[in-house]
Amino acid sequence: MKADYDSQANALGIELVEVDRWDDGYEFDDDYCNLGFSKGRLVYIGLLYPRQNLQLLEAVAESYDLDAGTVLAAAKAALAAPDLGVTISDLVAA
Repeated sequence: MKADYDSQANALGIELVEVDRWDDGYEFDDDYCNLGFSKGRLVYIGLLYPRQNLQLLEAVAESYDLDAGTVLAAAKAALAAPDLGVTISDLVAA
């Protein structure tokens, strides 16, 4: 799993599984959270204004049976290292 915080866009991207492209997308939240899917599997979480919206990551994790603690840890690590990207174990994605 890779997470990257773009400080200029104030946007967080979490790549749960590396894929060449997404097959589908979904707006989990009308304004701040988008999801990417490949072959029916959640592979990407995009979050705008992540410092104010981390609770949306918990909701996504609950809805898609992910480990919320690991998803939040990846998000917080990316926020702590803006514009660098971080890599965490791939075990979070089922």
